[in-house]
Amino acid sequence: MTAFSFEIFSNSFLELLKALPITLSVGLLAMGFGLIIGVLVGIIRYFNVPFIDSFFKFYISFFRGTPLMIQLFLFFFGLPQLFPSLGRMNAFQASVIIMSINAGAYIAETSRASILSVDNLQKDAGFSIGLTKLQTMWHVQLPQALRVAIPSFGNTFIGIIQGTSLTFMLGLNDLMGLGKMRAASNYRFFEVYLAVGLIYFFITLLIGKLNFYLEKHYSKGRA
Repeated sequence: MTAFSFEIFSNSFLELLKALPITLSVGLLAMGFGLIIGVLVGIIRYFNVPFIDSFFKFYISFFRGTPLMIQLFLFFFGLPQLFPSLGRMNAFQASVIIMSINAGAYIAETSRASILSVDNLQKDAGFSIGLTKLQTMWHVQLPQALRVAIPSFGNTFIGIIQGTSLTFMLGLNDLMGLGKMRAASNYRFFEVYLAVGLIYFFITLLIGKLNFYLEKHYSKGRA
């Protein structure tokens, strides 16, 4: 049995940091676009628009009910067979798009539930001063709902970062992709994958700390 090599572990850790910008870029872009998609879908579902609501119900059910890996494969390898123009996308673009849509499905349900949690008296107060439904949503309900949703948004972001570990299967040289190549080259799987795992752990730990700070900051005065 070969003993654990701290030198290989530390060298792998430092080398893997080179792939950190790719992983963070995918994660941040997916979270940003996912927020836009999810909040808009959540608002539309709150207003219960006929037909459109049914479509978004299916969208949410599909992307929450199927593995992210299947979604990545369908979009990157499957759809170009039906729509050849999609074959021009690279792994980075495909990863951001599908992970944004996936995140949007989770954020949509969080957003809708958070809007529903706002007291109806707040909505009535908006109407009483002459605001329309959309104005009341934008100026009264949504700001309060988003504060409620911050913890769930943080958990979604952590899930996105962890989900980026699947993008190496599309050929993306992210943390997991570079780790897999390094482990295959030196056969020191434990040291390399331990380094990969610790980097993901530190990222999610930082996100958790930031999320706690935001939650504490925006909860001031909520009572």
